[in-house]
Amino acid sequence: MAGDLAKTILIVDDSPENLAVLSELLQPAYQVRAATSGRKALRIAATVPRPDLILLDVMMPELDGYQVFDQLRANPATQDIPVIFVTAMDSVEAEMRGLDAGAVDYITKPIVPPVVLARVHTQLTLKQARDWLHDQNSLLEAEVSRRMAENELIQEVSIRALARLAEIRDPETGNHILRTQGYVKQLAVGLRLHPRFSSTLSERYITLLTRSAPLHDIGKVGIPDAILRKPGPLTPQEWEIMKTHAQLGSEAIELAERDTEKHVEFLVLAKEIAHWHHEKWDGSGYPDGLAGDAIPVSARIMALADVFDALISARAYKSPMAFETARNLIAESRGVHFDPDMVDNFLAHFEAFCDIARRYQDTPEELASE
Repeated sequence: MAGDLAKTILIVDDSPENLAVLSELLQPAYQVRAATSGRKALRIAATVPRPDLILLDVMMPELDGYQVFDQLRANPATQDIPVIFVTAMDSVEAEMRGLDAGAVDYITKPIVPPVVLARVHTQLTLKQARDWLHDQNSLLEAEVSRRMAENELIQEVSIRALARLAEIRDPETGNHILRTQGYVKQLAVGLRLHPRFSSTLSERYITLLTRSAPLHDIGKVGIPDAILRKPGPLTPQEWEIMKTHAQLGSEAIELAERDTEKHVEFLVLAKEIAHWHHEKWDGSGYPDGLAGDAIPVSARIMALADVFDALISARAYKSPMAFETARNLIAESRGVHFDPDMVDNFLAHFEAFCDIARRYQDTPEELASE
């Protein structure tokens, strides 16, 4: 039992004689601490290093054993310490009360030394097994968290890499992706308590939506450079080709989705925003002419974010629009291009959108490279 010397047992009894008997019995094998009152026992139990086991007398003045036990369980620092009640009451009712309270065992006085030693050893062995399982679970949880974080990072890097494919060929800058991602998160967070959106905009949904936002124009990789990079207005025929990027993007994501063995949450939202972020509230958008709530929430949020950034950004064929002018155009499109409640939230938090635009504004070098 050499290994047991590291175990600490707290014995609690208002009788010095009883403490002496138990101490003499246990000290050869364990570290023993003693308390002559319930209050002292509570202080010792909460002190590091905490006892591995408590032998607790039931009949004590001021605080009896049951009251001490209740306070031990109420304290997170001591709630997991196993307790054996020790008492002169040998009725079945008394024993059941102790066990029902949550004690691990019940010993009656006068004590029988071999029985006490056997029961103490059994409970310490059980505690050691519980502690080992707890440690293993903690290690497992840490490993799961690490792998989940790694998967999240891989997912984000993959999205960024895919978005970069479109970004390389599109005259829009990489900061457009950062800005629209910021607008999307700002708008989604602002709407999460709105009665129309609270059931959809959970914290997880907002995270996935924000992560998926950079893929909204991934379909532009399928548009010819002569159209995609044309400095002037597009012809009607060219415009019809340009509009196909929405369908191309969603189809590309759907193909990736089919290649996965399991359902990937963010691909669902990525496909929605790629396919429908050019739809309009009044049904005049493309590619499917959806209207109102038939347009997914994700696509409606992306639509407002994308248009606002397009208005305030410089392009080879246009100058940037002032924030206030863009704000007024968005307001005029309430209930026409955009979901009315989303426009209201945008207007109510307009400065937050301006802050995002300033934070990720295009540098002169980036504008020169377009």
